[in-house]
Amino acid sequence: MSAAWTIEDRDGHLLPDFACPSRLEVGMKIVPARFDAFRLQVSSSYREMFDRALREVLLREGWQIVQVGAAGKRIRWSA
Repeated sequence: MSAAWTIEDRDGHLLPDFACPSRLEVGMKIVPARFDAFRLQVSSSYREMFDRALREVLLREGWQIVQVGAAGKRIRWSA
């Protein structure tokens, strides 16, 4: 089964325009500032700045990044 990541809005709707193969790529689509993908992988302080900017957008919009399966349904993880 192939899976992807996308945004789920506060109403539980998946936003397919944001679908990407990784959580990081989804985040890069929604963070307003441009972040370098390589530096995100190698610099913890740079990644912290990105994570902070990402959290702000997610909180403001009421979104969360979720994993979806090939059928386009959210994959629910049991804790």
